[in-house]
Amino acid sequence: MRNFTMLAFLTMLLFSSCAVIRPGEAGVKQTLGKFGTEVATEGTVFFNPLTSKVIKESTQTNNIKLFLTLPSKEGLSVESEISILYRLERDKIPSVLQNLGRDYESIITSVFRSASSDVCAQFYAKDMHSGMRANIEAEIKTKMNENLKKQADGIELIAVLMKSIQLPPGLASSIERKLQAEQDALRMEFVLQQAKLEADRKIIDAEGERDAQKILSEGLTDEIIKIRSIEAFNRLSSSPNSKIIVTDGKTPMLIDTKED
Repeated sequence: MRNFTMLAFLTMLLFSSCAVIRPGEAGVKQTLGKFGTEVATEGTVFFNPLTSKVIKESTQTNNIKLFLTLPSKEGLSVESEISILYRLERDKIPSVLQNLGRDYESIITSVFRSASSDVCAQFYAKDMHSGMRANIEAEIKTKMNENLKKQADGIELIAVLMKSIQLPPGLASSIERKLQAEQDALRMEFVLQQAKLEADRKIIDAEGERDAQKILSEGLTDEIIKIRSIEAFNRLSSSPNSKIIVTDGKTPMLIDTKED
């Protein structure tokens, strides 16, 4: 019985003195409150449970979601859903834990609140709802990086995403009216352009017809008209049908000589 108890104790001690590091994790040994410099990756880490423990942190990309009211340049409040994508640099996890502790996400959130207020106050509310949003996100990320590096190195910011933007009702309606007016103006410009093209086409057709008539009239001399008349009469005379042609006396006369 005593041997069984001793075996059970040793088994418990063995299992309590090892930690399993899974894929996407990294472990740092903390001995008497001090973090070690060695970072363990996938596998088993043994430690003295009486004086040490293994702190495991994710090295994958993490997402912090926030719902904030952001200020604008004109003093309006813009509601927005924010996503902050970040990950810990594996070799610098001891530095992050030493300087920021395990609650480093709250530090990231605080840094974001400060950076976003400073940056968004330089832009109009409508900019957050337009193509300027990407510029705002990039500037917030840059300012966050500067502030985070002052506190601890080892947090890599991947992206700051401003997702659902809710403008004040009055401003949203104003922007919608402006966009509608711009669309109407573009539509009218298209209609006018089409009308102008059609008018240009008719002018070109008319000029072409005029030029054709001019060329034709300049080429029809009296001699050419007589020649064309003679050719026409010749073609008519070759027909076996009876015919009577009345002329003004200046063109050749065609007499039908066919006997009945």
